[in-house]
Amino acid sequence: MAPRLILVAQVGGAFGVRGEVRITAYTADPKALLRYRDLMRQDGSPGLTLLSGRAAKAGLVARVKEIETPEQADALRGLNLYIDRDLLPPPDEDEFYLADLVGIEARDTAGVVIGKVISVQNFGADDLLEIKPPVGPSWWLPFTREAVPEVNVGERWVTVVRPDEVDGDRD
Repeated sequence: MAPRLILVAQVGGAFGVRGEVRITAYTADPKALLRYRDLMRQDGSPGLTLLSGRAAKAGLVARVKEIETPEQADALRGLNLYIDRDLLPPPDEDEFYLADLVGIEARDTAGVVIGKVISVQNFGADDLLEIKPPVGPSWWLPFTREAVPEVNVGERWVTVVRPDEVDGDRD
């Protein structure tokens, strides 16, 4: 089975003149990236190998095997970095990783399957679930208690309450 990749960081560019790189961490503890060491690209190919690093604003300043100059670091700016989901520590009881929601069934309040969660995104406000029904285009749902009152990661389903459509402003 292919690894399930989890986005954990993004290259921010060069730091200084000795080939260090700024890395924005999406982990609770930015230094956790050093424990994972071998970070991958989205396609699963090797990305960066962390050799050392120190905490910095929103992430790490790191030395990596693949970068020796500021120009090389800047060329990788924006590169998303991933790890295999199995490397993450198990979540606490009644907790889960957002990535674990991808692929699970979306059910209405009567328990009828209305689609699957195909992605979890955050465009700057709050987390959103993208739901793909069996037929038709996908749609977005805020990941709130009101819109998603029940999550059962173990059995691979969520209950969703689809909001009423808004047709636009009325005079």
